[in-house]
Amino acid sequence: MVSKGDNVAVCNMKLERLLSMKGGKGQDSYANNSQAQAMHARSMLHLLEETLDNVHLNSSVNPSPFTAVDLGCSSGANTIHIIDFIVKHISKRFDTAGIDPPEFTAFFSDLPSNDFNTLFQLLPPLVSNSCMEECLAADGNRSYFVAGVPGSFYRRLFPARTIDIFHSAFSLHWLSQVPESVTDRRSTAYNRGRVFIHGAGEEMATAYKRQFQADLAEFLRARAAEVKRGGVMFLVCLGRTSVDPTDQGGAGLLFGTHFQDAWDDLVREGLVAAEKRDGFNIPVYAPSLQDFKEVVEADGSFTIEKLVVYKGGSPLVVSEPDDASEVGRAFACSCRSVAGVLVEAHIGEELSNELFSRVERRATSHAKDVLVNLQFFHIVASLSFT
Repeated sequence: MVSKGDNVAVCNMKLERLLSMKGGKGQDSYANNSQAQAMHARSMLHLLEETLDNVHLNSSVNPSPFTAVDLGCSSGANTIHIIDFIVKHISKRFDTAGIDPPEFTAFFSDLPSNDFNTLFQLLPPLVSNSCMEECLAADGNRSYFVAGVPGSFYRRLFPARTIDIFHSAFSLHWLSQVPESVTDRRSTAYNRGRVFIHGAGEEMATAYKRQFQADLAEFLRARAAEVKRGGVMFLVCLGRTSVDPTDQGGAGLLFGTHFQDAWDDLVREGLVAAEKRDGFNIPVYAPSLQDFKEVVEADGSFTIEKLVVYKGGSPLVVSEPDDASEVGRAFACSCRSVAGVLVEAHIGEELSNELFSRVERRATSHAKDVLVNLQFFHIVASLSFT
């Protein structure tokens, strides 16, 4: 029997000090399991361009730097590609307008537990001011200054009126905490027997929705203080098409099927106590369009330029779709790259290995269903601040 260890329940820890995507460059790292996010992001670049075209350009003689922020940057190359795209597009706008471009600054922000070291190792070298224009037309160099900003985006991170554009992709569905009522055994929202909201009771779903909307309201208040007049935000998070919050769509299939069943396997085999499983909850909520819109309109700081549900596709990238073992492995790696840190904090590394090996086996045996049904939808919001 595998040792259970004396690990602290995730719900009793400061989530923002713990939560992160899997760091490093290993097989189950986020850096090596975010190709699907990259493809989804590329498919939405036309929407990002529309947002960038709404940014006010400063035509003063000695302008302050144009500043872009990626919130929830994680540790892979995707964030760098997005910042590169933003800088080049805005530079072209300055050129078209006949305005000398300012210097550019980019802030990469995520929770303190994020693997910033791996991210910064991926940054291309900075070119000198004398060849900025050449750099903007070439690959392999960087034409902007950078800094990392650790902290929760549900609070203030930057001085007032200093940011031109906030970008955040695939992050806002992560809650600041698991709702307290969900982990309270005396509560009707207690999520007994489950590790995710998908398929749970109405009280539990309501608790998650309230937490998401409270978090989003805090996010908007913080950004409204930091963004410049004429600035914009481009936000992408997991979303759902169903009005039922217990139907979490792609997120529900990722965390509510084979991942859930693997936890149940460990309980049946006596490796994990049922109470230990019940104390673990994935702090993710995929909102509906209405869930999102209600908060933005109630806050009132930003104008909604565009708010849509966008089909992103599968989070899995496989070279041989007919190879069930590859599909199962991709499913398990994808799941572990985003939830593995939380699982290890809750039950330890050995049991975590046991859990994800069962996730892989289960996904392998249902490979065709996984490929067909595991599809993500995203909420895409373009907001302006005047």
